[in-house]
Amino acid sequence: MHPPAPFRVASPPPKPLLIFDGDCGFCRRWVARWRRATGDAVDFQPFQDEAVAKNFPEIPPAAFQDAVHLIFSDGSVCAGAEAVFRSLAAGGRERWLLWCYLHIPSFPILTELIYDEVATHREFLSRLDAFFLGADAAPRRYALVQLVFLRGLALIYLIAFASLWMQIQGLIGSQGINPAQTLMGTLKGVAASRDIGVDRFRLVPTLGWWTASDRALRWQCGAGVGLSLLLLAGIAPAPALFLLWALYLSLSSIALPFLDFQWDTLLLETGFLAVFFAPLRLLPRPGPRPEPSRLALWLLRWLLFRLMFESGWVKLAGGDPSWRHLTALRVHFETQPLPTWIGWYAHQLPGGVLSALTFLMFVIELAVPFLIFCGRKSRRIAAALFALLQAAIMLTGNYCFFNWLTLLLCLTLLDDQALQKLAPRRFRNPPPSSGAGSNNQDSRAGGAAWPWKITAPVALLVLLLTALTLPMPRFVAQSWPRPLVRLYVWLEHFRSFNAYGLFASMTQTRTEIIVQGSNDGQTWEEYEFKYKPGDLTRPPAFVAPYQPRLDWQMWFAALGKVEDNGWLLRLENQLLKNSPPVLDLLARNPFPKEPPKFIRAQLYQYRFTDLATRWATGRWWRRDYQGVYAPPLSLADFGSGERALPGLF
Repeated sequence: MHPPAPFRVASPPPKPLLIFDGDCGFCRRWVARWRRATGDAVDFQPFQDEAVAKNFPEIPPAAFQDAVHLIFSDGSVCAGAEAVFRSLAAGGRERWLLWCYLHIPSFPILTELIYDEVATHREFLSRLDAFFLGADAAPRRYALVQLVFLRGLALIYLIAFASLWMQIQGLIGSQGINPAQTLMGTLKGVAASRDIGVDRFRLVPTLGWWTASDRALRWQCGAGVGLSLLLLAGIAPAPALFLLWALYLSLSSIALPFLDFQWDTLLLETGFLAVFFAPLRLLPRPGPRPEPSRLALWLLRWLLFRLMFESGWVKLAGGDPSWRHLTALRVHFETQPLPTWIGWYAHQLPGGVLSALTFLMFVIELAVPFLIFCGRKSRRIAAALFALLQAAIMLTGNYCFFNWLTLLLCLTLLDDQALQKLAPRRFRNPPPSSGAGSNNQDSRAGGAAWPWKITAPVALLVLLLTALTLPMPRFVAQSWPRPLVRLYVWLEHFRSFNAYGLFASMTQTRTEIIVQGSNDGQTWEEYEFKYKPGDLTRPPAFVAPYQPRLDWQMWFAALGKVEDNGWLLRLENQLLKNSPPVLDLLARNPFPKEPPKFIRAQLYQYRFTDLATRWATGRWWRRDYQGVYAPPLSLADFGSGERALPGLF
């Protein structure tokens, strides 16, 4: 560790001067990066210049070879890691490093040891630096990344709200499956009986506390569409993002179980972080775009890391032998909720190929995420491999906007230089004005980034809370500070700090619920859903990024019992009434003139056909009867009262 520099110069410079080894390529590249961060606040000079020996004879050349030295205008000198931190702080950047150096006892020891190791192995580290960060020291800009990311997020929000607008009345409208008005009436009664005041808005964060009428539900979806268009136009991006997050949270809090999927929570978490990634402006302006907050950028990268790594980890930690034996894909394409016709062909691949693809998936989900922290070139590789995996998933299955949102997060691993090779010329960043490398740009040039005094506490909060969601050994998880755990519990209702991971346990067989109606209890007609398997000759379709939420929920219901899925009984109740909003969610109603007198649900096991069978019969599926899921019911069996949903408090 470097002790405090024992030197004091008699002829100090007019402003701080950092002296470095000009013969070292590694040093030159890092000095170029520091120079951009410090601007005009600090001067830089190689010790090989004759002026250095002449002006500062108090410092021997051997000391300059050992470490960088920072000379202040009062003649004082510091060296090593401290010199680097004080230089950056003098330029107004990375002040937190100097604060840690001065206030955390172990930080100076650790950083000086690291500095010594770097200085000792400069030749080897120079090659690593050139590979990971690039041989050039050109500044990495992310204004174009910010532009494309926010426009892409606007499109995803637009799809989410527009598709929900088309289904909201059938799902939670007054004549829907789970009426929001009934739910809110129950919750208001519980809140009153337990004397829950304003805290009800935290426990169930929704505008439904004021009104959950059909008109209010449509208004929220419409407002989401309108705000998405504003964000797409670049108008008031930060306020628009906050309102979009609040509206989607409001709807998802009262649309259970239909808005309780991982892409819904991923959209909420991404939308929350994007508020701090967006520029602070009201209207788009011509000219250079400001650099976004680097802290917010790294929070989005941290989210992508958790999403990918946890997705792989849960498959191994779940204990399902099909993942450990690399056989999961042999049944996955057939048993996933909504496969595509390409998924049908993927199911026909040889078992060895599917096992190899499973192994490749584990490599991408468990090993590649760590490349996010290994430099610019490594992040490009990670982005390409993540994109390859997401493209494969999109081709073989329908997962709403989940894969598109993951691809959007992959953009944060790139910089403007990478995007400019793909973007149309009119979207490329114009030449920066003076001082464009700083976050303290003139807001008239297009807006400013969030100040670090705001983003730093947000980043710390997000890191601490999301750390609780990471897969860790039990003894580590049990050692979390209780105040932190209580804070997470207090905030978890906002669904913006989440754990991720699908298919921890593989579904080995596919069971489908077939809903049937009858007028005499003897002859039964099948209701046809729009996208879930039913008709054996109908090919699996592409529907993403739109999500038919009822079709998806039917897949989950088939994994359990009707007693655990009260919403399905309410679906049957509405079908016995020929409820127009509910019938709009279906592809075919076999009773168009008047509703049936009886309704039931049967279980069938569905399997993909093979190539020979499909060519001979035109069938994509074959099915076998499994038994009764819900017995025949009539309107009299439901009674006149509404079934109350489980309490959410």
